[in-house]
Amino acid sequence: MAIIELKMPKMGESISEATILNWLKNVGDTVEEDETILEVATDKVDSEVPSPCNGVITEIRYQPNEVVEIGQVIALIDGDAESKSVPSNQESEEIKTTEKPKDKPEVSVQSEPRITSDLGSLDSDLNDGFLSPLIISIAQKENLSIEELQSIVGTGADGRIRKSDVMQYLKNRKYPLPSRPQQPQVQVPKSTYNAPPISFVEGKDRIVEMDRMRKMIADHMVYSKHTSPHVTSYIEVDVTNIVNWRNEVKVKFLEKHGEKLTFTPIFVEAVARAIQEYPMINVSVDDKKIVVHNDINVGMATALPNGNLIVPVVKNADEKNLFGLAKNVNHLANSARNNALKPDEIQGSTFTISNVGTFGSLMGTPIINQPEVAILALGIIKKRPEVITTEKGDEIAIRSMMYLSLSFDHRVVDGFLGGSFLRKVGDELEAFDINREI
Repeated sequence: MAIIELKMPKMGESISEATILNWLKNVGDTVEEDETILEVATDKVDSEVPSPCNGVITEIRYQPNEVVEIGQVIALIDGDAESKSVPSNQESEEIKTTEKPKDKPEVSVQSEPRITSDLGSLDSDLNDGFLSPLIISIAQKENLSIEELQSIVGTGADGRIRKSDVMQYLKNRKYPLPSRPQQPQVQVPKSTYNAPPISFVEGKDRIVEMDRMRKMIADHMVYSKHTSPHVTSYIEVDVTNIVNWRNEVKVKFLEKHGEKLTFTPIFVEAVARAIQEYPMINVSVDDKKIVVHNDINVGMATALPNGNLIVPVVKNADEKNLFGLAKNVNHLANSARNNALKPDEIQGSTFTISNVGTFGSLMGTPIINQPEVAILALGIIKKRPEVITTEKGDEIAIRSMMYLSLSFDHRVVDGFLGGSFLRKVGDELEAFDINREI
């Protein structure tokens, strides 16, 4: 039997390795000379690897997303075989036990964000879920956040990000920061706890692979819970005046400004005012230092049609009036739904709000959007009887009520600061001026 070795081809003078994207053929498949067998990628080029001969594939040594050095044998082809011949179970077992070159450690994007990052997600330009090792290295070196990688439009095949795309983005980056010192690695004792088995009923249950966006969100959430000791405080707020005022002016507001008036700009306005009074809630933790942000950039956790999450940012929220906030919020929300957010529209948040009431939730316990130190959840607005104090004394009245919940990082935000800030947001909402001009 004439066994032909298929090696990772050389793809440039400076290229020492490539990543397997996809196998187009399987073990046992017949291939013809020059027929494409697999797709590989480097930081500079995506390539199709052809078969060097006619034959049948007898072994595949590397799987998709594995990084392989140039010249390594990636598959074996039986050049004497003339027809498709799937190996028997015994033959397959022998093939699998063939000694495989030692794999390199798997390389993945680290979810630790930089100072100005917020909760990120990936758009359709990164639909194939691939980042080359060089792109990952550049992202880590330049402290690129998750959402920044998401926002870069790739010019490679199928929208994959190339080195030139990242360098062009860095050239036009609006929020550069000095590189941070390498964080010391904390050795955590390996747990002896064995995760319970997951039952799977064949024919009833199904397995759904996480897309890359969901994987990165998961990593970001786990990182946040491991990094910040979360504490959550709650208050109840009477927003009857806001509800009545909005119902009265929303049509006039639309006619005058051409913008819909939702509750979100009102919430953002209240948060911005509260941050002005309690600026130490608008900070980030950098090792043993506290970075106090001058700008008040409010991120809005927004659900996408596919169920994933993105955080567009209202920049300098304290400098905008209600019309400016409404226009900005509507633009960001529409752009998020249409997958049209620009890179600088999902960067630089210093505080995040999450309107869990949109989904009917009474309240929530949100996870902090690293590297921020607090996040505010807004519950559903519900009418219910409440005891209120009037000139005639205590009375029972129908009021529009909602819960606010603030999760904060107890490393730098204690109960007094967190509780005071949360109460200030509530006071701003309850003291809303119903006579304000639109």
